[in-house]
This record gives sequence, C-alpha cells and structure tokens, in this order.
Amino acid sequence: MKEATRVHARPASGATYTIAIVGGGIFGVSAAIELHQRGHRVTLFDPGPLPHPLAASTDITKMIRMDYGADEFYMELMEEAFLGWDRWNAEWGEDLYHQTGFLLLAGKPFAPGGFEHDSFQLLQKRGHPVERLDSVQLRDRFPAWSADRYPDGYFNPRAGWAESGRVVARRIEQARARGISIREGVAFDKLVEDDSRITGFAARDGSVFRADVVVVAAGTWTPTLLPHLSEVMWSVGQPVLHFRPADPEAYRPPNFVPWAADIGHTGWYGFAALADGTLKIANHGPGRRIHPDDPREVSPDDEARFRAFLRESLPGLADAPIIGRRLCLYCDTWDGNFWIDRDPDRPGLVVASGGSGHAFKFGPMLGPLIADVVEGKPNRYAARFAWRTRGDLGKEDARHM
Repeated sequence: MKEATRVHARPASGATYTIAIVGGGIFGVSAAIELHQRGHRVTLFDPGPLPHPLAASTDITKMIRMDYGADEFYMELMEEAFLGWDRWNAEWGEDLYHQTGFLLLAGKPFAPGGFEHDSFQLLQKRGHPVERLDSVQLRDRFPAWSADRYPDGYFNPRAGWAESGRVVARRIEQARARGISIREGVAFDKLVEDDSRITGFAARDGSVFRADVVVVAAGTWTPTLLPHLSEVMWSVGQPVLHFRPADPEAYRPPNFVPWAADIGHTGWYGFAALADGTLKIANHGPGRRIHPDDPREVSPDDEARFRAFLRESLPGLADAPIIGRRLCLYCDTWDGNFWIDRDPDRPGLVVASGGSGHAFKFGPMLGPLIADVVEGKPNRYAARFAWRTRGDLGKEDARHM
C-alpha cells in the first residue's frame, strides 16, 4: 500500500473539518460546495471523468415536480427546492431548469387514494394553481394524446424539467472556481479505520486519503462500495428510450409538455421534444436488479412495452424511430426515501445516497441538508432520511411497483 496522503490538515481550533467526499454526482458536488462555503476543507473524489458518464444525473433531462400524492413532506421540500432552481438559473445566467409545466393523466376518474387525485388535492390545499382536465379538455389542449384513454388529469404550471447533465457540469465548474479540490481518476476501494473511527479511505491503486469525515455519495455504486448497506439499498436498472418524431414541433410546448401517464399504475413518464428533436420516454417502475459495473442494456422486451404504450396513448409516436437507449440506474432504498446520515456504527462516515429514482429534483436542497448532517446541526427534513432499520418494502407514491 502506498504512503498515506492527508487531504488537508485539520485546524487546531477544531472549528472545521477536513472532508473527503466520494462521488461527484448531484449529491456529492452539492455537498462539496455547501461544506466549503461553511469553511470546511473539502476534497471531492471520483473515478471520472466528471460528470461521470454512467451516473444517473448525467442525462439529457430530469423531471422537476412537486407532485407526491398525499405525501406533504416531499411537496414542502420541493417547494423550497423550486426557489433554489430559480436561484441557480439566475446565478448561471441561463435557464437549465425549464418551467414548462407538468401534465398528469389518470386512467380512471379521480378517487381518494389515487396518486393524481391526492396530488391534486394537496396542491390545492397548499395554494398552487393547478388546472383540472377531462378528456375533452385534454384533446383540445394536448392533441397528441389519446384523450379517451385518460378521463381525468391535471396540469401543474409550477414544474418542468432540467438539463441534468449540464446542471451537474455547471456545479462542478462552480466547485472548481471556488477552490474546491477535485480529484478525478480516484476509485474508492475501502474505508480506513483507526481506533474504531473512520479516518479516510483507500483507493484501488493503494493510495490512502485521510480526512476527519468521509462522505460517501456514490449513487448507485454506494452499496457496492459499502457492502454493509446492501440489505437496505441496491442498484436497479430502468429503461429509457429516445425517439425522433416525424414532426418534433407537434411535441413541444405549449401543445406537449413533460408528462406522467397513470404513473402509479404504469410507471410511464416522458418529456417534450428537445431542440434537436430528441424525445425521451422512460419508466418509473420496479426495474431490475443490476450490478452498477455490469453491461447496461435495454432489452427487446422493454422496447416492446414502450411500443405498446405508444400505440395506446401517443399513437403519433408509435412508429417513431428509436435514436437512443439507456439503462438508468437507481440506488433504491427499501422504503423509497433517501439515505443521508452519519453511520451510527462507524464514526467519521456519512452516507448521502439512496436517491431511489427521485432525488435529482431536490438538488438545491441536498447540499445544505448533507452539510447539516455532517455538522450535527438540526434540519427539519433530516429525520425522513436518517439511518433506519429495514422494514416492509415501500416506495414514493409515483413509483409503479
């Protein structure tokens, strides 16, 4: 093993920490920026290149929504996150979050307990100007849809999508500009422990990096790097296809916006056509277990399911050519909630992961939340994501399982 390298020396006052963050996705880079801003000495490590091409957040689009059924916790958290997205757009001088609105369609008339019904009721309760739509209104306003298939639904104007890969790239640029040390080409191997405390980590090349706190924010690789977490989180692959419509303009706002089609029962969601004509459709469903380093392939069966959905719901896209395939990997937790806390059995280790397919939208909130956990400060959202014993399997309300 090579001679140990201390990332930074801890100041004698003890007021700040030296922090090694493992993983440069939306969790890791957001934590790095926030902790650096609070005066800590931070180094961000990633195998690279950054943004990592296989990270879940390195994508062309991610949905930015506050619709969470009857779960007021996530809606409230997302209301604050929206203000953060507005701030980020202003800081960057360009909109990487696009507020186009979000269309949610139900396969049956609204009824209590249904995802769309409960989301609509809670949005109204909290004062959001959502617009209810029946089949006639759907056909008139969003003509690409098979309106008879969806008798109920609503449009939420406070929603849209983000250019997720570009967002992460911009955050990495900001981290570098602020003087945060970023070490690409470093692959985590194992934690280093001294006197029953985590004091750093060893890389696969034998290098050792010492720090007062190690934050593992490795996304879908987290339970692989930390095997003691494999019973509470795991990697799941979800199919994503990119289509090329014959008439991309017909699939752009205002006549076509990001959407979810009876998502709690089907998992289907997607986006409007981008400037280059690419139209992304994906499934927020059970997925399939996969090791993050295994080949990532969308199966022919997946493609057949996509075609069947399009024939039924978006017939104008039924024969659109596929121009891209991606298996997006979630780091699922057993209950669908994120995992952001100190490891109670390993002092010096903080885990910030478990996005479960719905974390990216909370990007502006992740940095302060992780930093509060590192510093041991109270945070009114942290309890939902705290270390916990595995119970019955659960999910967020939009997830089809």
